[in-house]
Amino acid sequence: MARLPYLTQADLPDEHKHLLARDIALFRLMTHSPGGARAFSGLGGYIRNKSTLDGRLRELAILQVGWLARSPYEWSHHVKIGHDFGVSDADIQALIDDSAGKATTLDAHSLAVLRAAREMTVDGAASAASFAELQGFLSNEHLTDLVLTIAFYCAVVRFLATMQVDVEPEYQKYLAQFPFPAK
Repeated sequence: MARLPYLTQADLPDEHKHLLARDIALFRLMTHSPGGARAFSGLGGYIRNKSTLDGRLRELAILQVGWLARSPYEWSHHVKIGHDFGVSDADIQALIDDSAGKATTLDAHSLAVLRAAREMTVDGAASAASFAELQGFLSNEHLTDLVLTIAFYCAVVRFLATMQVDVEPEYQKYLAQFPFPAK
């Protein structure tokens, strides 16, 4: 259960109602800080809608962060969003397997993105070797956008966990399909 009440458009003054154009639990909680919600939506909107980084690679990176953070909200939402950008169920299972050190059939670019996302999430930075590998196939712009994406979603999962944002019922099926392992 969330640590603050979820707000609705009826709770907000007219100048902030647009912040809930996407009526999801994350935004309904974040609108307690309209300025913070606006700033969050600015970078999040760039990452999702304006970056020219390949959408599938972006979603694999985000899913890797969500998986490692054991973030039910992030994981479930981006399993669905990932599907919209070409991430298959086989890709998701391969991410899970790769995270566990098992062999996968993912292509080298996908594996490099997952490795960098793991390093940034767990160690705080991508290693020199991983960064050099990414430079081998990403432009400087795309590499910068990838690092921004991973860093942004590392922040998102911490917000979600601290505020205890609930997963909406329509996203529960993704948690059932790809559950986190028992601790």
